[in-house]
Amino acid sequence: MTPDSLEGAHSIARRGLMLVLSSPSGAGKTTISRALLKSDGNISMSISVTTRQPRPGEEHGKDYFFITEDEYHRMVKAGELMEHARVFDNFYGTPRAYVEKQLAEGHDVLFDIDWQGTQQLKASAGSDLVSVFVLPPSIAELEKRLRGRAQDSEDVVRNRMSRASHEMSHWPEYDYVVVNRNVEQSISQVNAILVAERLRQRRRAAGLVAFVNAMRGES
Repeated sequence: MTPDSLEGAHSIARRGLMLVLSSPSGAGKTTISRALLKSDGNISMSISVTTRQPRPGEEHGKDYFFITEDEYHRMVKAGELMEHARVFDNFYGTPRAYVEKQLAEGHDVLFDIDWQGTQQLKASAGSDLVSVFVLPPSIAELEKRLRGRAQDSEDVVRNRMSRASHEMSHWPEYDYVVVNRNVEQSISQVNAILVAERLRQRRRAAGLVAFVNAMRGES
């Protein structure tokens, strides 16, 4: 059963929300994100613009919106990106028009970004944003998970560990904090957050007015 199905067949129209998951690398946010996307049909991953070239198998409008550097800088200047950053030699950003369209249609958008991107989104998204920080149960467990993935070199693992302490210091800036001791439990906790935030009155105000007025007209 998905979170939205808890209300039954006659759901009340609402505005979508922006759900941000952040964590140091290895703490579990990507695993939680994938579980949410798989189990809930009303939330989709944010699609970023990027100036890098498409990789084999990537599709414009599905994986990224591939644009030129001139177009990117034009969008930044025009305020069309909710957050943006340079990563190595390429530029990335969240297109405001795409996200606004999803929210207006009652769809939720999931963001797997760091604390800096979250701060930018918070400044431009206001009450549409729901932020969750995922913490590891311990530094030792975080290092164990990073090494257990067997995806990174020793230098990369050390770099990720050195950054983790600074990244974790930003937990007070988030609405919710989940300590990922058990991934299934953490997925359930994030689902519970999603259910509660979808029921907020401010997101369902227009739908509730129509719903209650219809009931009052029946009496």
